[in-house]
Amino acid sequence: MADVNREPNPLFLRDEELREAIEMLFFAYRDFTARPDAILAQHGFGRAHHRVIYFVGRHPGITVKELLAILKITKQSLARVLRQLVTKGFVEQRQGVEDRRHRLLYLTELGADLETKLTADQRARIARAYREAGAEAVAGYRRVLTGMVDNEDRARIAQPRRGP
Repeated sequence: MADVNREPNPLFLRDEELREAIEMLFFAYRDFTARPDAILAQHGFGRAHHRVIYFVGRHPGITVKELLAILKITKQSLARVLRQLVTKGFVEQRQGVEDRRHRLLYLTELGADLETKLTADQRARIARAYREAGAEAVAGYRRVLTGMVDNEDRARIAQPRRGP
């Protein structure tokens, strides 16, 4: 297991260092998703539902096309997940004002409540890790994660949140 408290290795691009980073990502993701997974299971939902709920909550009024671009899933997959979320009252679809063919997505009150519950533990984990690491490490972490994101999506990360 990785010793996360050791000094940085100047040979950080060696295979063992890279494998250690992969391993840490696996463990971090496992722990990051554990509590939300349990909450989602109570509703018969999975991680695809979580991603939709998160991004619809983060960008109220997002179009289905924009959501597809973020999630990089098929229309069929998104349609199945959206149908379940709409049917159970977590997401609502509204017709676009400027283009009536657009379906704009919004969380309902029930959906917003679920989104808050799903992200509460995640926010707490990130806040704790940020406090423990300090501002310089947080800036480095952001650079590393941004570097892992495909170029075409980097601008999307920097976009401000939309208002309702």
